[in-house]
Amino acid sequence: MALYFACPTRWKNHVLLAASLIFYAWGEKGFVVVMLVSIALNYTSAILIETYRERKLDRAILIASLVGNLGLLVGFKYANFLADNLNALLRLVGGTPVSLPPIHLPIGISFFTFHAISYVMDVYRKEVKADRDPAGIALYITLFSQLIAGPILRYHDVAGQIAKRMVGSDDFAAGVRRFIVGFGKKMLIANTLAVPADAIFGQAQGTLTCSVAWLGVICYALQLYFDFSGYSDMAIGLGRMFGFRFTENFNYPYVSQSVTEFWRRWHISLSTWFRDYLYIPLGGNRHGTARTYGNLVFVFFICGLWHGASWSFILWGLLHGALLVAERVLGSWRGRVWSPVRHAYLILAVLIGWVFFRADTLTHAVAYLSAMFGIAPAAAAGATFASYWNAEIMLTIIIGAVASTPVFPAVRAFATGHGWHGLPAFHTATALARVSFYLGTFSLSVLWLASGTHNPFIYFRF
Repeated sequence: MALYFACPTRWKNHVLLAASLIFYAWGEKGFVVVMLVSIALNYTSAILIETYRERKLDRAILIASLVGNLGLLVGFKYANFLADNLNALLRLVGGTPVSLPPIHLPIGISFFTFHAISYVMDVYRKEVKADRDPAGIALYITLFSQLIAGPILRYHDVAGQIAKRMVGSDDFAAGVRRFIVGFGKKMLIANTLAVPADAIFGQAQGTLTCSVAWLGVICYALQLYFDFSGYSDMAIGLGRMFGFRFTENFNYPYVSQSVTEFWRRWHISLSTWFRDYLYIPLGGNRHGTARTYGNLVFVFFICGLWHGASWSFILWGLLHGALLVAERVLGSWRGRVWSPVRHAYLILAVLIGWVFFRADTLTHAVAYLSAMFGIAPAAAAGATFASYWNAEIMLTIIIGAVASTPVFPAVRAFATGHGWHGLPAFHTATALARVSFYLGTFSLSVLWLASGTHNPFIYFRF
């Protein structure tokens, strides 16, 4: 950061690019070559699309680029999954299994592949010009603050910022505050709840009681939200400190009253990416009801597969796709249901989905859900509810539940609406409260980081 602000403007992007490549190589070593290949492929493809547009070759070049991008993703992320499923079929018919050693999954490959596809598609659609500066495209794909787990950037949203941006003291301070909020979400809430969530989901099948199973999935739901939204806050905050304005990725998803609303609030950059680059090109809702429903289910099948190469992720995606279709079928009838009932339905649906998301296998997910709903009571003695429940977990769940709702923005809006912000005493009190909050959160987070065990961000694996 010191080097970035000390160097001339014309070198700032190069400093960020070098830092980003070093950051990625630090964790992935030689696999940084995969990302460099992706950059070269898409930089060249965009220029060729623009160059040969008048010869009507742009579509063919786009398809070749998509094949290349998705080929990298499939080769590293899904080859073993495909081989395992093929071998299962071959065993049924008495065939010879295919031997394929485990393939390393480069961190963040799903994210930087989607960045690359977004850029080439935007050039093909004439929404942006192809960037002739390879450093600009490389920085867009590799920018370290959001490289590993998003938010997923659109090139047309940041192209102007890559070319020119300014950082004022207010921007820098806002970035610091946003980073601290994300840091606190990860260290103080997500990591605390990860302990019981991991232990409960790791408990042997047939030993879970109903209460323990519900505690585990509630802890995981809050862990996942604060882990991933915390990363997004840190990415947005760091970007703001360097002059970038990234799109928001979360908007209090757990206050939703339908799965449709949930996906407008959860991982917004991913859901809008699928809408613009898959759902709409497939026809969206323009070709009749049956086609619309089919498009929704297919998009969420791909969404599940994008998150991981396993049938549990696929089933999670199909569950959400089916619920979206069901909500469309019910139409306006849903609006006549009492609001708390709609909210309870959403929370129940999401929690059931998170079981598939977290479980290692489909068998594990089914066994866990059976314990949650008392279908298969614990056949053997396992850890009791009291083994996981203590004052720290209780307080963290309460704080997490409150912080996952827009209660603090509502209080601020209430105070502003009643003119309290203009009172000197109120202004002084809130200023001291803010300073205490940010200093306290940052200090506690550093202490937790120094004293705790390594607990990586959940979305790194996707």
